[in-house]
Amino acid sequence: MHYYLIGICGTAMASLAGLLRAKGHHVSGSDEHVYPPMSTMLEAQGIPVSAGFQVSNLNPAPDIVVIGNAIPRGNPEVEYVLDARIPYTSAAAVLRDEFIRGRHSVVVAGTHGKTTTTSLMAWVLDRAGFAPSFLIGGVAENFGASYRWTDGSTFVIEGDEYDTAYFDKGPKFMHYLPDTAILNNVEFDHADIYADFDAIKLAFRRFVNLIPGRGTLIAGFDSTAVRELAARAFCRVESFGIEDGAKWRAEAIGIQPDGMRFRVRVDGTAFGEYATPLAGNFNARNCLAVIAAAESLGADRESVRESLLSFRSVKRRMEVRAEVEGIRIIDDFAHHPTAVRETLQALRLRYPDDRLIAIYEPRSLTSRQRIFQHDYASAFVDADIAVIADLFDPSRFAEQDRLSTEELVSAIRERGTEAIFIPTADEIVWHLGPRLHRGDTVVVMSNGGFDGIHDKLVKVIGG
Repeated sequence: MHYYLIGICGTAMASLAGLLRAKGHHVSGSDEHVYPPMSTMLEAQGIPVSAGFQVSNLNPAPDIVVIGNAIPRGNPEVEYVLDARIPYTSAAAVLRDEFIRGRHSVVVAGTHGKTTTTSLMAWVLDRAGFAPSFLIGGVAENFGASYRWTDGSTFVIEGDEYDTAYFDKGPKFMHYLPDTAILNNVEFDHADIYADFDAIKLAFRRFVNLIPGRGTLIAGFDSTAVRELAARAFCRVESFGIEDGAKWRAEAIGIQPDGMRFRVRVDGTAFGEYATPLAGNFNARNCLAVIAAAESLGADRESVRESLLSFRSVKRRMEVRAEVEGIRIIDDFAHHPTAVRETLQALRLRYPDDRLIAIYEPRSLTSRQRIFQHDYASAFVDADIAVIADLFDPSRFAEQDRLSTEELVSAIRERGTEAIFIPTADEIVWHLGPRLHRGDTVVVMSNGGFDGIHDKLVKVIGG
């Protein structure tokens, strides 16, 4: 079949295009912004991409059009598809029908940790001989890719709670037919599509309700909301956590510069000792979830232990981009206040003697609003210096609804951390670069490119 993807250069859409191509379909598409790395990835696979949305791109008509979730009504290609009655669908529906149905679906969901946990789950099952297919919302460094298609009977997928398409406002994960589901945690997020925390919990409740009776829910019991959801599951529940009350528990978590070690107990009985290059309590939970899920799937225990040790994480998750003149530059995707807090806690434990400098760009739709104004204030306590950039496209929200960077900087200072507001990436580099010295760890937290700040810092330091 000929699949045509509108919005093909988005991370998930480009990965779907690769999966379709790997399965033997003819694939093409269009996007408004065509640039690396997705454009080069698609080009390398022989997938033609049109720059800009034009009706002529749909002549001759493809067999089916996949409309990305960021594509609205009014898009000229969407309007033509509707007028011409060309069959159309969503990316999530294609994943279900082309790749997941008929396989054992392992879905990783939750507010935090999805990408890392999905990547680790795929790696563990790969090393254990399952040969899983997968789709991840980031580049898994062990595979050097965000997707893979195999003849194996298992499909591992990151379960996104964001909406599916303009014509399907339900979460993507409602399409993924979970047999084994990992639910790490549930917090309020995505204020642009969820009215409140109850709306978020309802979405996850519906997801849990998809798991068949023969299936398994791997439930993060350190999250109160997950405990509530697990109590209503119709399947087997395997609880995990580092606090009391979970069946699977990680204990004696020790963090060193090369990662961490921890012990696992199941119902109070020693299960094994594990080591991983990852760091932080949140990553201990991610590892524990995968260990429990792998056990439920019958994976060889020693293989699981070895694969945790050889796991190379995901790009943009505490990724060390460079070490220059004794200064470490780290890139991280954190944007929710909990993710910011846990990332900085982990870095403080991993590099206890370094001066920790946190650079934060409020970029996601939720982080630019006042919703988390108070929560962000306490998220930077483990940093020595917090540099807060201006909101990405602040005009998107009325002034009274925006996160106040002035208030945030003041609140961070009140909690004992040096804080400064510097609006742009170039100004941050100009101000900070000459003041960095050996023994500094700089972590840049943004869910976007942030104007190439990482490379600019490296250039200034090494210059």
